[in-house]
Amino acid sequence: MATLFDLPDLVLLEIFSYLPVRDRIRISRVCHRWKRLVDDRWLWRHVDLTLYTMRPKVMWHLLRRYMASRLYSLRMGGYLFSGSQAPQLSPALMRALGQKCPNLKRLCLHVADLSMVPITSLPSTLRTLELHSCEISMIWLQKEQDPTVLPLLECIVLDRVPAFRDEHLQGLTRFRALRSLVLGGTYRVTETGLDASLQELSYLQRLEVLGCTLSADSTLLAISRHLRDVRKIRLTVGGLSAQGLVFLEGMPALESLCFQGPLITPEMPTPAQIVSSCLTIPKLRVLEVQGLGWEGQEAEKVLCKGLPHCMVIVRACPKESMDWWM
Repeated sequence: MATLFDLPDLVLLEIFSYLPVRDRIRISRVCHRWKRLVDDRWLWRHVDLTLYTMRPKVMWHLLRRYMASRLYSLRMGGYLFSGSQAPQLSPALMRALGQKCPNLKRLCLHVADLSMVPITSLPSTLRTLELHSCEISMIWLQKEQDPTVLPLLECIVLDRVPAFRDEHLQGLTRFRALRSLVLGGTYRVTETGLDASLQELSYLQRLEVLGCTLSADSTLLAISRHLRDVRKIRLTVGGLSAQGLVFLEGMPALESLCFQGPLITPEMPTPAQIVSSCLTIPKLRVLEVQGLGWEGQEAEKVLCKGLPHCMVIVRACPKESMDWWM
C-alpha cells in the first residue's frame, strides 16, 4: 500500500504549499528528502504570515533563510490593536524586503500601523499593494511625495483605511503605471474628490468602489465622464437608480460589470432596466449581481434571458478566497 513517502516530489510540494509557514518549517525535520523539498524555491513563492503574531526576530529569520529571491507575494499582519508594546512593521524591514526579495510583486498588509513607515521604504518592484485596516500618515500618498516611488505599481487596494481621504486619492495620480484601483470603506472620500481624481486617472482599467459613503449614481457619473477606457467596474448599489445606469450606456471598453448588495433602496433599478442599459454596452461580456437576493428568483431569469451574449452571475456575496494571491 502506497504511503505519503511514495508520492512524487511535485505532488508533495503541492500538498506542502497548503500548510501554514510554521508547519512547513516543522516538517523539514521529518527526513532529508522533506527538508530538501521545504527548501525548494517553488514552495516560497506565496507566503501568508497573518496567522501568527510574528516577532521581528522570526520575520528576519524567515527573510534570510527561506524567502529572499524566491518570494513573489507576501501577506503580513501588523499589530494595530495589540497595544503599544506589540512589535510594529518597521522601515528597516520594508527596505530589507526590497533588497533581499527582488521578485516580490505583491504585498498585502493587514491591521498595520504604517504611520511611521514611509512609502519610500516599500519595495520598488511591487505591482500590487493591498492595505487592509491599516493606519497611514497624512503625507503617505500625497502628490508632493517622490514621483519615482513604486514606478511599477499597477494595482492598489485600500480596504478600511480610515485616514484615506481626497488628498490621498489625488496623490495616486503620480503612479503612472496604475491600472486597477479598489476603494473599500474609505468613508472620507467625497464625490468631489473622486470626480477630480478620476479626471487625472483616466488610464484606469478597473475600478471598484465598495462600502463607501459615495452614492452609486455619483460614482457612475464620474466614471462616464473620465474613464472611457475602463474595462471592469464593481460597485455597491447604495444610491443606485435607473438614471445612474444611463451614465453607463455606450461605454466603449467596459467588459465586466458587478453590482453588490446588500443595501437596496426604493430607487433600485429593476432587472429589466439593468438589461436595457447593458444592451447599449458593446463589449460587455460579464454581468454579476451579488447579495441582492435575486438568485433563483424571477429577476435572475430576466437578466439571463435579456443578455444572452453575457455571462450572467447572480449569487450571494462570496466569502473571501483563501487563495489570496490569485
